[in-house]
Amino acid sequence: GCVICLTLAIGWAFAAYVRKREINRIEDRIKGGNSFAFLCHDIYELEHSNQVNLPRVSVVMPLKGFGEHNLHNWKSQITSLYGGPIEFLFVVESTEDPAYHAVSQLITEFKGDVDARVIVAGLSTTCSQKIHNQLVGVENMHKDSKYVLFLDDDVRFHPGSIGVLTTEMEKNPEIFIQTGYPLDLPSGTLGSYCIYEYHM
Repeated sequence: GCVICLTLAIGWAFAAYVRKREINRIEDRIKGGNSFAFLCHDIYELEHSNQVNLPRVSVVMPLKGFGEHNLHNWKSQITSLYGGPIEFLFVVESTEDPAYHAVSQLITEFKGDVDARVIVAGLSTTCSQKIHNQLVGVENMHKDSKYVLFLDDDVRFHPGSIGVLTTEMEKNPEIFIQTGYPLDLPSGTLGSYCIYEYHM
């Protein structure tokens, strides 16, 4: 028990150190005039001349069902601050799925501001439904998209995530695939910190 507690304490201390270091870095950049430090380290990256040359990204989201936090998560995904051309493809099995009606209303709410649409994939016969939905999304994406981002419907997205992922891919063309890790915000309970450390 002592070893477990000590391990958790060391993990918590390290996580707190990493969080504090990043917060200090952001605060220093804000004091230096970069009010978008939470989004990017260099404010000049947000100039139109840089944004206009960003590659096209297609975001494919396989959906199933409609839960308590789905709508909030979907809003965080489609309100990305990525400056390049981007499209959002919500893929469902059928129009009978509760997610179909919920995401259709969301798209209507953001009509004209976001390039988003719902695609009905149909029932899978050769693989899992999620993989089938992802493949149908790729088949329906814009022909000029350079990158595809697959997102789960339970992800609350940071507005700068797509930009960061794309920048890394552009800096290192030999990268074929990237993945992200969850950034948990512990609620203050021991259990939430344990989950946070496990993910770290």
